[in-house]
Amino acid sequence: MTLIKNIAIATVSLIATAILPAQAQYRLPDTHNNQHQDLLASQKPLAADINVANTLKYLSELSRVEKPDEGEVFGEYWNSQSVNPYGNAEIPAVKDIDVSGYVPPISGRVTSNYGYRPRFGRVHRGIDLKLNVGDTVRAAFDGKIRLTKFERRGYGYYVVIRHDNGMETVYGHLSKFLVKPDQRVKAGEPIALGGNTGRSTGPHLHFETRYMGMAINPTAIIDFENNVTHKDVFTFEKKTYEKAQKYTPKKRATKRRTTTARKSSRKKTTKK
Repeated sequence: MTLIKNIAIATVSLIATAILPAQAQYRLPDTHNNQHQDLLASQKPLAADINVANTLKYLSELSRVEKPDEGEVFGEYWNSQSVNPYGNAEIPAVKDIDVSGYVPPISGRVTSNYGYRPRFGRVHRGIDLKLNVGDTVRAAFDGKIRLTKFERRGYGYYVVIRHDNGMETVYGHLSKFLVKPDQRVKAGEPIALGGNTGRSTGPHLHFETRYMGMAINPTAIIDFENNVTHKDVFTFEKKTYEKAQKYTPKKRATKRRTTTARKSSRKKTTKK
């Protein structure tokens, strides 16, 4: 602390010397040094602004996530040409997944949510994001391209990426591929251009998040309004993966106050 004070005092002297000519230098008040030292003494150390509890909590969450072996992630069920290659594989009831490296595939607003569509009589397994034809679509996480295919009555041109965290993401209705199967990609790297191909009613990105073939409701993982994940670690639960999750605090219910009608104080006038 003494060294810092001496450096600060020396710095002030150098600045004063550089700015003012030697013959025009002004003498600082006698109380200046004391005031300067009091100012330094009142400053908080940098560590005081760091929330140690939150940092430890963050590290604790990530430490409980098992880092999958690359040979395991990109080995088994890799050569399938299906969007869901896992078939009858045993799905764990609960699995913690590190989603801290997320990058938005596109910045467009949500135009259609995950869930059953009465109009079409089927379940929508992803979420639709607004874009224009030709907009750049990016990888959501680090991973490797598993499929680049075309499906006329469904996804149109689509890409499937298997990620280092064990998840897969699907990008549908594209107009052009910018990657090839088995290619390594980083989160945020361009993988395709947006389009309106396949079963589509207008330009948009159909985006899916899957774990072992199970199509998770993307809003359970991602806050699309702010383009961030809700948490750094997403807990996949086999029983609830299709449901959206609410992370905002619950609002307290307020009781409506009932008021009694006031009697009119006006006297009735009668016609004469």
